Amino acid sequence: MGVKDRLMHAWNAFSGNPDMQWSHGGGSTSSFRQDRPRFSYSNERSIISSIYTRLSIDCSGVDVRHVRVDEDKRYLEDITSDLNECLTVQANIDQAARHFRQDIVQSLFDYGVCAIVPVDTTLSPLDGGGWDIKTMRVGNIVGWFPKHVRVELYNEAKGVREQVTLPKSAVAVVENPLYSVMNEPNSTLQRLIRKLGMLDQTDEHNSSGKLDLIIQLPYTIKSEARREQAEQRRKDIEFQLKSSKYGIAYADATEKVVQLNRPVENNLLPQIELLTKMLYEQLGLTAEVMSGTADEKTMLNYWDRTVEPILDAVTQGMHRSFLTKTARTQGQAIMYFRNAFKLVPIGGEGGIADIADKFTRNEIATSNEIRQIVGWRPSKEPKADQLVNSNMPVSDTGVADPAVDDPNADPALDQTEKELDAALAAA
Repeated sequence: MGVKDRLMHAWNAFSGNPDMQWSHGGGSTSSFRQDRPRFSYSNERSIISSIYTRLSIDCSGVDVRHVRVDEDKRYLEDITSDLNECLTVQANIDQAARHFRQDIVQSLFDYGVCAIVPVDTTLSPLDGGGWDIKTMRVGNIVGWFPKHVRVELYNEAKGVREQVTLPKSAVAVVENPLYSVMNEPNSTLQRLIRKLGMLDQTDEHNSSGKLDLIIQLPYTIKSEARREQAEQRRKDIEFQLKSSKYGIAYADATEKVVQLNRPVENNLLPQIELLTKMLYEQLGLTAEVMSGTADEKTMLNYWDRTVEPILDAVTQGMHRSFLTKTARTQGQAIMYFRNAFKLVPIGGEGGIADIADKFTRNEIATSNEIRQIVGWRPSKEPKADQLVNSNMPVSDTGVADPAVDDPNADPALDQTEKELDAALAAA
């Protein structure tokens, strides 16, 4: 498609939408970033935000790419497309690829479901397939229709968040696979949020600066006149403490002041500890994972039970919405690739050195592929890009000759085999 045709057919999610009201000018100005994802108020003030952040960072560390696969759904190569550029380099003018992936996961946790919206495309997705995505953003779904969704999305042209109505077929609607644990009204996480809110209110009440004093007056308070006299006495002491520079007040010799210096205890803290433990178990988290001291088995369990289901939900949502049936038939796919060597130590049994030796010796990976994992520059030696076993002699054809390396090989038997092969070739 030529440049003129591309400009004529280009489409923007905010143009021509019935819910939009355009305003002229250079856009609004704010002292903070309007496009930045923010947790809801109840999540920002609790330990829930630390759990969300840890999970979203781990999920965003996995690469997501637009690739081509073979008949057996095995990876062949990356596809050079605008969609792959969004997934690997820059999703929009404000977010790099990793920040965009973290935005997706954080929105999933906070709202339970999010929408990945293609904002700028080469063709209009409302007219059919064959369109490529140039920029995309994460939006919050605020309205559900049978075949459409209303999404609250950041409009980078105006600098504000606006609502647009788009068909579900053109938007990747992703639901949190841990919805019943994190987002249901009576789920473990929501109960923990409510308990933490109650604990915060109790702490604010206890630390509000009240003295919690009881004044025993030298007379019984039974009549209305005595109650008015006692109330006036209380106000006098409050006025003395408030107006005094050092907070000093006087009392009559017959009056007795009792200070309640120990608040009434409750069982909120044990309930919070129990709910936190239950939440960690249901999410596949441990204290070691949060602190970064977990062993290999714990991290493997965490990746299999928590991270991979989230990545599967995200990639499958984009795979079915952003790739047409024809594209999927041609072998196009959106897949995630986790670096399995991130948690492997350098030395020792099962370390990088041991794995590199086994991979190259069994001709699973080349030397340059191993050097890339370690972070070294590729070698310029031609052998470094070949799947050969360096411990075996290589013949002129580039294939290892085990007979040369075998000290127990019989030379006479080898000569007989060569003569037989020559006779068969002459015949």
